[in-house]
Amino acid sequence: MFQTHLSPEALRGALARLRSGPPERGRAGARQPVHTVYGGAHLFKADTARKLGAVALRVVEEHAPDFAAFARAIGLPGADGLPEEHAEALALSAAIEAGGGAAARASGPARLAHAVYARVLDKLRREPVEDLRIDFEDGYGVRPGHEEDAHAAAAAREVALGMAAGGLPPFLGIRIKSLGDECAERSLRTLDLFLSSLVAASGGALPPGFAVTLPKVVAPEQVSALADALDALEGALRLPAGSIRIELMVETPASILGPRGEIALPGLVEAARGRCAAAHFGAYDYTASCEITAAHQHLAHPACDFARHVMQSALAGSGVWLSDGASNVLPVAPHRARPGGAPLTPQQVEDNRRAVVGAWRLKYEHVRRALGSGYYQGWDLHPAELPVRYAATYAFFLEGVEATSARLRGFIERAAQATVVGTVFDDAATGQGLLRFFLRAISAGAMTEVEAAERTGLTPDELRGRSFHAIVARRSV
Repeated sequence: MFQTHLSPEALRGALARLRSGPPERGRAGARQPVHTVYGGAHLFKADTARKLGAVALRVVEEHAPDFAAFARAIGLPGADGLPEEHAEALALSAAIEAGGGAAARASGPARLAHAVYARVLDKLRREPVEDLRIDFEDGYGVRPGHEEDAHAAAAAREVALGMAAGGLPPFLGIRIKSLGDECAERSLRTLDLFLSSLVAASGGALPPGFAVTLPKVVAPEQVSALADALDALEGALRLPAGSIRIELMVETPASILGPRGEIALPGLVEAARGRCAAAHFGAYDYTASCEITAAHQHLAHPACDFARHVMQSALAGSGVWLSDGASNVLPVAPHRARPGGAPLTPQQVEDNRRAVVGAWRLKYEHVRRALGSGYYQGWDLHPAELPVRYAATYAFFLEGVEATSARLRGFIERAAQATVVGTVFDDAATGQGLLRFFLRAISAGAMTEVEAAERTGLTPDELRGRSFHAIVARRSV
């Protein structure tokens, strides 16, 4: 017999406090898009996402007509050993697709490159854009008030058309201007016009996953002002309370550290009053604010690493998604053939190839670096970036499947104690991280739920439960 002094009432009270936990924020457990594509509001049409996918496919066909060429262009591991002749690459592709002995004899790099290329092409045809932001800020510029009014209403009507046709991306929203002194009234007027026009044109509905992105946040009061405006608009337009999410752009040192040196992000998220779904890092405004010259502004700058890590630490476990910024070199060909004009010279064709492939390689490195740092979403500004975004994401997960699935299976079998698998030591906290790898891979489209279940030995229901502890508890009975 052991003596205790906690009464049943005291114990229940303490446990109830633990179970209540912090208020739910963000979109914990939901699908996170792998990117956000920004485009000027004056250019948005109901079929914009489809057109971006078509452009992306044409660029791939021109500069990487087979899986081996694409692998070399972006720098996939082992790409140098793949066939350089188009006919040979097609023959190897056919053998891999046919399966059997020929496929088994294909090298690991060939199978990886083929899988990535096939998934990228399928994605560009089926769902080329996951998250689209109709931009009234940097991608739109400063225009006369009547012109922005007209574009806000027109973009809203196009969204309504896209909703009716089923052609919008899974996530969509607008980026308004900042709520600094000079732009605040214009920004909120655009928000009002857009939402009012959209609700009128759509019969009272918003697209699923709709968000308003607030740029250049420097104080909690700016976030609170946007939340106040959304409260009022939801009431006036008879929309469900809290249905419009806010995304914050971290573009200034004031978004990272407050005036007394405290971390500012939790206060910014709190000011959104439960609406904050994501925080997006703006590398170039941030580095400019740190007085880093333009020649040295890039995603891999140490100042950017510091800001991103503060974002991770401050918002870990909050359910607020994190997104990296954009690459500063776009895959744009410098030479274009004019209709009815002379064709491009061989040198111009080579110049175009070098420009696109060089930007692809840089984009691939940026995306892989972000993924390795725990950032699973980023910005894309040009349709030719889409193939590389998806390729880098798919390769990141597919390369790690074998090792991670072996560790997860072994860890589940020996969940009651720490275990060593190969040369890697796992402790109890690792189990959830191993499971999260596959949940992320499914969310990103790198593999299906069925493929993940086959790799891990888990059931689809166990994967959907998202809890390593629950899996172990169920299997221990």
